[in-house]
Amino acid sequence: MTLSVNKKALEIVKEIIDGQEDLECSVSELDNGTTLIDAGINCPGGIEAGRLIGEICLGGLGTVRVTETHIGNLTLPAVIVNTDNPKIATMCSQYAGWIIRIDTYFAMGSGPARALSVTEKLYDELKYRDGAKCGVIVLETRTPPPENVTEFIAGKCGISPADLFCIAVPTASLAGSVQGSSRIVEVGVRKLHELAFDLDKIRTAHGVAPIAPVAKNDNRARGVTNDCILYGGKTFYFVESDDDDDLADLIEKAPSSASSQYGQPFYDLFKGFGFDFNKVDPLLFSPAEITINDIKTGKTYKAGNLNPEVLKQSFGM
Repeated sequence: MTLSVNKKALEIVKEIIDGQEDLECSVSELDNGTTLIDAGINCPGGIEAGRLIGEICLGGLGTVRVTETHIGNLTLPAVIVNTDNPKIATMCSQYAGWIIRIDTYFAMGSGPARALSVTEKLYDELKYRDGAKCGVIVLETRTPPPENVTEFIAGKCGISPADLFCIAVPTASLAGSVQGSSRIVEVGVRKLHELAFDLDKIRTAHGVAPIAPVAKNDNRARGVTNDCILYGGKTFYFVESDDDDDLADLIEKAPSSASSQYGQPFYDLFKGFGFDFNKVDPLLFSPAEITINDIKTGKTYKAGNLNPEVLKQSFGM
């Protein structure tokens, strides 16, 4: 039986709806029946809301816990992320691969509804579909989606707007910082995919990343949330290799430091490119430190290091 990331995520959505006051979120229903959860636009949102949104993005197939981490002489709040279904949880659900642009409205869409819309070629490659009759999408935006946008999303997902649940969270918000760092495992899985590693060989995945300080605007927030992964994030993958896998070579290409654009706060790099994502090396997007344990051979490979100095620059310290 195929796992349904939308059905599993909906269970967590209901937790937010039931606990909206304690989570400092607001829940409303549009005229077309779409449920809209505001996690930081017109309400405060918070760390626990961000943690739950992180688990929603993982399609209910992973856990996000709040802890602290030590990087150099910094002690920072952090998330710990675990999943035993890394391919589906991260690439088929969490990855922010759906660009939603309707008239003047723009948002980055992530979460399980992507596996209903299958607007990305990625799904043919990864051979996953979700046939649920409900959809959950997380929109990285500062503007709540109007009805026509939710109708577009529902139409692409093949569901009624009344069965769509939209969570809107700005990047520059507490919930936005937490759910951003909760992508630590996904960013590493995506890098391994870029390096042509078979994701079905990853049996389980673990990651830790600091939670970014809330920035003064969303562009700045995109910089600092990326830096928490690029310079402060670490992942551990348990894989079952084949004889033709060269994990020693793979690991050297995996961390963010393998990119020629590594070494400065992401906001500075991004600004230097005129905020054009197409000019950013896609291989830069990776955890600072990656460890792979081959459960078939018992060998362990590690590359990359945490970089507290760039983190301090990013945080304005």
